[in-house]
Amino acid sequence: MSIVNDLVMASFIIEGGHRLQGEITPQGAKNEVLQILCATLLTPEKVTVRNVPDILDVNNLISMLRSMGVEVEHLSGGEFSFCARNIDEKYLDSDEFLKLCSSLRGSVMLMGPLLARFGRVLISKPGGDKIGRRRLDTHFVGLMKLGAAFSYNDGRGVYELKAEALNGTYMLLDEASVTGTANIIMAAVLAKGVTTIYNAACEPYIQQLCRMLCRMGAKIEGIASNRLVITGVEALHGCEHTVLPDMIEVGSFIGMAAMTRSELTIRNVSLENLGVIPDSFRRLGIIVEERGDDLYIPRQEHYQIESFIDGSIMTLADAPWPGLTPDLLSVLLVTAIQAKGSVLIHQKMFESRLFFVDKLIEMGAQIILCDPHRAVVNGHDHGISLRGRTMTSPDIRAGIALLIAAMSAEGISRIDRIEQIDRGYQNIDERLNRLGARITRVEL
Repeated sequence: MSIVNDLVMASFIIEGGHRLQGEITPQGAKNEVLQILCATLLTPEKVTVRNVPDILDVNNLISMLRSMGVEVEHLSGGEFSFCARNIDEKYLDSDEFLKLCSSLRGSVMLMGPLLARFGRVLISKPGGDKIGRRRLDTHFVGLMKLGAAFSYNDGRGVYELKAEALNGTYMLLDEASVTGTANIIMAAVLAKGVTTIYNAACEPYIQQLCRMLCRMGAKIEGIASNRLVITGVEALHGCEHTVLPDMIEVGSFIGMAAMTRSELTIRNVSLENLGVIPDSFRRLGIIVEERGDDLYIPRQEHYQIESFIDGSIMTLADAPWPGLTPDLLSVLLVTAIQAKGSVLIHQKMFESRLFFVDKLIEMGAQIILCDPHRAVVNGHDHGISLRGRTMTSPDIRAGIALLIAAMSAEGISRIDRIEQIDRGYQNIDERLNRLGARITRVEL
């Protein structure tokens, strides 16, 4: 099955100005499940994964695993089993496989498991969001330190890694790359000897990957820290794993409630894994109440941005975990449009992620784009409503930010290329419509 040809071009027609009311439960975490699905390749035994979201990026990766020979069974709802005992190694050299890799960002995390299991992997430059440079150096350098030989096939435009055997070593990562750390971990668990990874990413999704691998028989110390010590084992066995709720979706719902002046309860958020996300929205003046493992967002007619203790303008910037995830800065930016006060949004990681703000400015937002990484938002305090517009979604997170803006705007908005939103948000139109939104999906 071709991933590219299966895409259906569609748009959202949004009637703004409707308030939301009720409860919503976040889907399984996209960024976690992509790692988890790749990790199923490390064992020939069955792995059961629960809370798998029904989103485009995940479904495409599952299709890709099927094409490789993985036995995939959809058990019920978001529960799947995967058994990688009969991988078609010839298919891994095919142009079809490489084409699929180039259409899906998550394919980059196939490198570690395939190298560890089969001693060789070919991969084309992965696809995904057009949000700026997303270097692969950390991945390749880490795998090379484990003993892999790296080469680039200019004729086919593919990277190749080969290793007769992987051997544990010490490495200091040049950046705390989440996907890079995941790749290296998945290779190191089957390497000979001890691997120490310093400056490792320690996001909850990395922690989840490590805990799953430990249930499969891996030996990993230092989970939740930036220093991981991995003692290689001969083989891994099957296990069961439940994916965390998506923290980005949780943040998106908080911003959505504030912008539309709605009352919303977000169920089963895994509060202990949200980090600074609730407090980041509180800095914008939004009331976020913790009720057990739920978040309650009361209806607020106004919310005021805090300033720092010395009186200087509030700055919200992304940082490696436990700092603020860059995936939420787009949502925080759009939420600030209707706050009282000003805030500087500093997107450090990706230089193209703020370019969608010109669409918000056309809607009436007061935003100064300082440079590719920084934008100042001067809030309206709901004194001026945004105006409906026709827009195009450039990436997943900008797409949800534009949707939030459209839901709060006066009149009708249209968002084209919503497959970008579908890549990360499960049936978002249907779920929001049940809460009172007016979103119509139009297939082209």
